[in-house]
Amino acid sequence: MRGEKRTAKASAVGKLASASIAVSATNAAAAAEADEDQRNLVNSLAKGLRVLEAFTAERPELTLSEVAVLAKLDPGTAFRMLNTLVMAGYISRIPGSKRFRLTLKVIDLGLHAIGRADLREIARPILRSLVGEVNEAASLGVLDGADILYIERVRAGLTRIGVDIRIGTTIPAFWSTIGEAMLAFLPPRELTRILGVAPRPGVFPLKPMNKDEIMRSLQSVRSNGYALRDSYFGSGLRVLAVPVLDTDNYPVAALSVAVPQIQLSVDEFRKRALDAVQRAAKDIARVVQASGTISAAV
Repeated sequence: MRGEKRTAKASAVGKLASASIAVSATNAAAAAEADEDQRNLVNSLAKGLRVLEAFTAERPELTLSEVAVLAKLDPGTAFRMLNTLVMAGYISRIPGSKRFRLTLKVIDLGLHAIGRADLREIARPILRSLVGEVNEAASLGVLDGADILYIERVRAGLTRIGVDIRIGTTIPAFWSTIGEAMLAFLPPRELTRILGVAPRPGVFPLKPMNKDEIMRSLQSVRSNGYALRDSYFGSGLRVLAVPVLDTDNYPVAALSVAVPQIQLSVDEFRKRALDAVQRAAKDIARVVQASGTISAAV
């Protein structure tokens, strides 16, 4: 009996030892991986970036000590980083003071990246952020003659809702909610020209509208700053759209989100979605305004 107990105890000790060795091996592997990551880092570069990030719109000018605190660096390191960035042209000393500020060279870095991006690349992550618990689809459209051309669209998971709108789909602008969001902000002469174009054959909503009805609807959209209505095409969708405006208040694109009509009332949809869509449209507008030459190629 005692021999059996000793054997069982030895077995348990062996298992514990094996488990300990396995844990140690796992920890050693993780430590080795962390060491490898550390060896691949340039710490001085990371510190320099923290110095740049210390400057914000709320803190455009900083002293050496303020930079050190915000960048979590000792004063000596902060001093060397600031001097290096001054010599490289990314930070300048403010004459007659002990303060520093960013130069326009920092902005150039962002503009170089923006200049190589098209509207779809910029909008895609923003559209993804809009799709979730409330919105089941988000789209970005631009005017293509008298039509709205959908250049990006994101749906929640594999859900298919409403009409089969894909990237490249075109719909007469005055018969789509996203189109209304753009038309409402067009100059009068351009709007008149578009409304004078006959719809393409075979594309008609359930409720045909005359020009007076369209104009009344667009006046309401311009006054509110957004378009919100049930889809004209009887797809069972409720759609909210906001224009993306440039510095001249011209609509370069529009964002829309959609939910099934049975899911939310108009007021609930507005309350839960409008702020987020307006922020998204402003985010895209800021990038467009900063670049000025973004393409919308499909």
